[in-house]
Amino acid sequence: MDPIKKSLISLHITVMLLGCTALFSQLIPLGSIDITFGRSLFACILLFAVAKITGEGWRLNSNRDYFIAFGLGIIMAVHWVTYFMAMQLSSISVGIIALFTFPVITVFLEPYFEKNRLLWQDILSAIVVLIGIALIVPDASLDNDITLGVIVGVFSAFLYAIRNLLHRNYFSHYSGAKAMAWQTLIICPTLIFFVSDDLPAIDLNTLWLLIALGTFFTAIPHAMVASALKHLRAKTFSLVACMQPFYAILFAMILINEQPTWQTLVGGLLVISAAVYETINTHRENQKAKQC
Repeated sequence: MDPIKKSLISLHITVMLLGCTALFSQLIPLGSIDITFGRSLFACILLFAVAKITGEGWRLNSNRDYFIAFGLGIIMAVHWVTYFMAMQLSSISVGIIALFTFPVITVFLEPYFEKNRLLWQDILSAIVVLIGIALIVPDASLDNDITLGVIVGVFSAFLYAIRNLLHRNYFSHYSGAKAMAWQTLIICPTLIFFVSDDLPAIDLNTLWLLIALGTFFTAIPHAMVASALKHLRAKTFSLVACMQPFYAILFAMILINEQPTWQTLVGGLLVISAAVYETINTHRENQKAKQC
């Protein structure tokens, strides 16, 4: 098979696997902190094993990189906790749509990290996202769990945008697997003091779900990304990644019978459309910058 076609298939499988992580917010009978701790623990073990097997090694290049890995790990810990919390408060559909406000949030944060200027098209994208979120929110009151889920989900998106910008500027010289290995290594001790007393007494089924989440749906996809990017452009990866909410909502409908409302679907379409536009526009601006 053509290596580009093979990489594209691999990339879609990767995004499908990452989309499935949303299901575990409902499948695992634990709080978001416990789920994140279990996910990080098993992902960390496998990711470091991948780094060792591939010959990349475990050590980072400098003391500065260890400090950066620590900061990224802290941000990632809170991001993953709020990611699962948003879905447990509302639903998988609402939570994953709220998360995918991060491409637009990224555009507004980029001027603080890079020499980019805000365009009127970016402001229009933000308005589209706000309309999409407004459709999803059923009530402006914080007493409504769906509203809380949207707020927590957007906060998770904000953290994810910051993490991605920091990673791109200061940690992108490492492979995805090695970078995530160090971040999950930081997450575990960060959360260990916050896990519930029930975690050590979980049943075998819950343990297997945590192992599956940490390995098959976290470590393996992040290792596959590095392989796929050898033959695909970053733009292709970003566009395919925007399919993650589609896969998450589809699997939630099929596997756990979650039925999103029409407002959620229309709002999600607006949010994802803005995410796709910003992905294309960012790539176009980067290409222009390289030509200058």
